[in-house]
Order: sequence, then structure tokens, then C-alpha cells
Amino acid sequence: MQKGKIGVTTENLFPIIKKFLYSDHDIFLREIISNAVDATQKLKTLASKGEYSGDLEDAKVKVSLDTKAKTITISDNGIGMTADEVEKYINQIAFSGANDFLDKYKDDANAIIGHFGLGFYSSFMVSEKVEVITKSYKEGAKAVKWSCKGDPEFTLDEVEKEGVGTDIVMYISEEEKGFLEDSKVSEILNKYCKFLPIPVIYGTKKEWKDGAEVETKEENQINDIAPAWTKMPADLKDEDYNNFYHQLYPMAEEPLFHIHLNVDYPFNLTGILYFPKIKNNFEVQKNKIQLYSNQVFVTDSVEGIVPEFLTMLHGVLDSPDIPLNVSRSYLQSDSNVKKISSHINKKVADRLHQIFKDNRKDFEGKWDDLKIFIEYGMLTEEKFNERAMNFFLLKNTEGNYFTWEEYEKLVKENQTDKDKNTIYLYTTNLEEQYTFVEEAKNKGYDILVLDDVLAPHLINKFEQKYTDKRFVRVDSDVVENLIKKEDSPKEALTFEEKQELSPVFQAVCPADKEFSFIVDFQDLGETSLPMVITRSEFMRRMKDMSETQGGGGINIYGDMPESLNLVVNTTHPLVKKVVAAKDKKLTTQIEKWDAELLAKKGEIAEVEKAKEGKKEEEIPQADKEKLDTLNSELSKIEETKRNKLSDFGKKNKLAKQMVDLALLANGMLKGADLDKFVKRSVELIK
Repeated sequence: MQKGKIGVTTENLFPIIKKFLYSDHDIFLREIISNAVDATQKLKTLASKGEYSGDLEDAKVKVSLDTKAKTITISDNGIGMTADEVEKYINQIAFSGANDFLDKYKDDANAIIGHFGLGFYSSFMVSEKVEVITKSYKEGAKAVKWSCKGDPEFTLDEVEKEGVGTDIVMYISEEEKGFLEDSKVSEILNKYCKFLPIPVIYGTKKEWKDGAEVETKEENQINDIAPAWTKMPADLKDEDYNNFYHQLYPMAEEPLFHIHLNVDYPFNLTGILYFPKIKNNFEVQKNKIQLYSNQVFVTDSVEGIVPEFLTMLHGVLDSPDIPLNVSRSYLQSDSNVKKISSHINKKVADRLHQIFKDNRKDFEGKWDDLKIFIEYGMLTEEKFNERAMNFFLLKNTEGNYFTWEEYEKLVKENQTDKDKNTIYLYTTNLEEQYTFVEEAKNKGYDILVLDDVLAPHLINKFEQKYTDKRFVRVDSDVVENLIKKEDSPKEALTFEEKQELSPVFQAVCPADKEFSFIVDFQDLGETSLPMVITRSEFMRRMKDMSETQGGGGINIYGDMPESLNLVVNTTHPLVKKVVAAKDKKLTTQIEKWDAELLAKKGEIAEVEKAKEGKKEEEIPQADKEKLDTLNSELSKIEETKRNKLSDFGKKNKLAKQMVDLALLANGMLKGADLDKFVKRSVELIK
């Protein structure tokens, strides 16, 4: 028996290994099994060179769980080690250079992760003792057993072992006994070892018999040694790609399409990325891309490693240039990872462009499921945005699709305003904004459908990039004002007339905390609607963006009541009928109030004239008091007039009916108000 100490002077080494070497303790199985796979592959390489003549047909890694002995054993029939190699690779090399590093970073345990390869020693995170029983492939080699209890002391003995290879026996500690559960071991193997290139066996397969699950004699291989991404695209059919997708995501819908990556310069990268169907509500489940290094699972938390918008994709990326034993923050700063990220960005854009060119009709058919992903990429990655303009599509209300250039040619002549801006009219909800859409179409305009949550942000980006183009929602103004071809037409009413009519219609607007109404008067023509509710493009867009941004911070626009315009069509017969009723009922009183107002304003003007050229202290106190009294009396007359006009409006069923019709056209009439509208409609029809 040989006894000795591992070549390490830092007594803190094993506690650090146990606590900090990896962020997840269950990674120890990945590390030990990966080592076993490497040992098996090395022996296969030697055999291919004629340096080993043993039988490798049954090369595999076996995982054994013994709950009574409290052990997990990883066995391989790989290259094995001699006593000298155990001494060299386990007792010395693994810790060479580690002492200085540990002294430097002893107060920053997280910095240790990934800085030196201690894969084998990850076993001590969960074990109170570890044994290595190994026999080298070399002619005449003796089997040896190395044993250590998680301190610098170890023993090394010669033992009997039938075949070449290595057994790692881990005696699981009491505090980590959860790893002795069959379900836990299965879960870890499925996560980390599902696609390792050497068969990994765990127990035997089970089947249902007589209502119970029973063991069979057939070995249970938990991994696919040749997953689709390791094959050449020419050797795969669409069915193979779809089968692999469901192997990764058993419960998922069919993907839209895929990209097969196969790069060997300037770095090695393989993988398959899938475009899933993304719902319009943008409830995207990220962390779906699985990152591998030589078929060894690294992480499925790829945010910060690949561009943000690519985290919406599904699939697998595999590169030996991705360091395996690292934290995600370390990955994010790795130069190879950054190059890979940039390359994938380009490949995705190129592939989408190619699909668009090869089969535009199919691409258009998938656009509604695909657009959120592309829009997200355009908003977050400028290089992707530039490339995406080649295949980004705009859809109009007729269901036709256009590239950016195609649509500009379509609308430029008819939808350019007096300031030479091309106006892109759009709807966010064809059903709710139907009336406005039809009005615009009747004017010969084309209307886009921009109905997803990213549209407001994308519109802003386009307007910043193309300063001679503006996006205007069809319900942001009356149709005559959506695209102003000439200077504003003459006012339909004088300022005084508007002042008089405004309280009548303001009185029948909803008293709602969510909305505030501004009454405006325009000549829309006798055949247009009597009243139209419009929403300011700027305020509505800011509010929409505030709501989609979410998170912390001050949501100025999102918390404000929405400002709506009630546009009264002064030439509509029904509006004229209300005005006539108002005149009939209130003209005498209005003339009296107007006369009183005129007289008061005259008196105020006289007092103001008397003040001209005088300093404040030179003005008699009596004049000051008189002016205050006159202004107060003037305000009372105005308030009385306004209140009487409001009272008239509230009692006028036709005025209320027209406002409710406008609300109904906007999907804003609900509950008790809708019920009153229906009953009032019946009364007015009688």
C-alpha cells in the first residue's frame, strides 16, 4: 500500500471544492461521466491507429446506484490509468498552479469557478469518500485503487480488475443523500448526458406488466449518441429535424422552420436552431436553446451569451470552443462566445432571407407567427435590423404582404402629405377600428395591420430612421385630416360658437377616470358620421409603449388618463337638430347673458383703461375692489350660461345618443351605459 499527500499546501482546498467549485452540485455527474466518455474515446482513437487490439464493440459508460452502500459508481471500459498516471493526473496535475490562485481569490469564491479543470474533484462536492479503481490498456499494466476522504491524505493499492477501464465509486455524504434517489439520478442524467457520444447505461428498461412497472433484462441507454446536429444537413430530411425537435421539446407545437449550423472556421460550431410559433401576446418562454460542448450539456440559460432576440429560438448549439466548467457571467465575457454570438446573428438573418427568396409564399404564410421574433431582433440588434429589411414584411387589411420598398412604391403617390411626408396608415385592431378603416379605404388609402405588442416601438424606430415617413393610426383623427394635402380648411364655427356648443356635448361625454374628452367641431360633410371619437397618435403611442415596457421606473404616460377627441360634425342633420333645439330653448336667455357679459366686459375695460400709466401703489383701492367685483360677476354669468347649456345637453337624448354611437363604434360602450343606450334607442325609434 502506498500512502501520501496530494501536492497541495492550501488546507482550504477541499472545503472550496465542496462549496464553490460549481454553482450546481448535481454537475458532479456530468463531470465524472464526461471524463469516462473521454477515456473511452481516447481508447477508440488508439485502436483506430493500431495501438490497441482489444474489443471495443461494447464500449460504454455505466452508472450504478447502490442505496444500501450509499454509493454512485461510474464505470467505463476506456483507456484506464497506471499507478504512475494516477499519481501524475490525480495527485499532481489537477492541482498544479492552484495554490497561488487560491491564495489570491480565497475571499472571492465565485472567481474560482471555471479557472482550472478540477472535473474529477467535483465528486468531493457530494462525497465523503471517493475511490478510483482503474486498469490501463497498456500491456502488463496492474490495476490500482486510489482512495481519498476529502482531505490531502490518500492511499494507492494494487488490486484485481478484470478488464481495462476505470470505476469511480462515490460514497455520498449524509448532507447530499438526495442524490441517492433513483429519480434524482435519472433527472441529472437526462439533463446533462442526453446526447453524449458514447452509450451511457443506467439500470435496465422498465415495462408495464399486470398493472405494475417491472424491470426487464435490457440495458437502459439514456442517451442518443448521434443526435441530428452532429450529422450533415444533406443526410437529414424535414422529418428528421421535426423528430429531433420533439426529442428536445416533447410537448411543443411543430416549429415553423429550422437553421442547421455547421461552421469550422474561424471557430467550431454546430447546431440546429428552430423557430417556434410565438403568440402575439409575447409571453415568450426563454432558456430554450441548449448549449453543449462536444455533446456535453453546458447550460440552457443563454441570455447574454447569444443575442437577446435569439433566446426566443429553440434548439441546440454545440462548440468545443465554449469553455465547459464556467459560470454564465464568465461565458458572457469569453471572446470565443462573443464571436459565436455575432456569427449566429448573421447566419439567422441570412437563412431567413434565403427562405424568403426561395419560397416567398410559404414565408408569407408563416409571417404572423414569425414577425414578433423578427421585430424583436430588429429592435435589439442593429446589424440584424439592417439585414432584416430585406425580408421584413408589412401586411395590409386586404391580407397582402409587401417588403418595405414595395409598400413605399404602392402608397407614395396617394399618401404623401403637403410637407412631402409619406403617411403609412395603420390599424391595431381591424374589428374594433372597422369604421375608421372603411372611411380611409373609401378615400383610396391603403391601411396596414400592425397589431402586435412591439409595433409601437418598431414604428418609432422606422420614423427615426426614415424622417420623411410617418405612421398614423386610422382612428387618430377624422379621415380628412389623416393625410393633409393642403393647409387647414376654414373653421366650421367661430370661436364664440364653439364656446357655446362645447358644454352641450361635453355634458354627455362619459365621466370616466380612464378617459378625458376634448370636444372639437369640424365640417365633415352631411354623409359622414355625426360624431367621431379620435385618439391622439402621439399620446396613444407613448401610452402603448409605456405599458409594454413594464418593469420599474416612472410610467408617466401609462398612468395618465387617455385623452380622446370628440369631433362633432357640424354639417350633419342630427347635429343641426340638436343645435336648433338648443337655440329654440335657450336663445332668449343666451342673448340676455351675452348682453350682460358684453356690459360687464365694457365696465372692466373702462376700469383697466383708468389704470393705464399708473404704478400699482397709485391705483385707488376703490378701483381695485371694483375690478375684482366686476371679474367675479363676469365669471358668475359665464358659469350660469355654461351650466344651463350643460343641463340642456344632459337632457337632450339625441345628443347623448350620438355620443354613445361614437363610443359604440370604438368599443367603449359597455355595461349599464350600453343597456341605457339600447333602451333609449327603442324610445327614439317610436
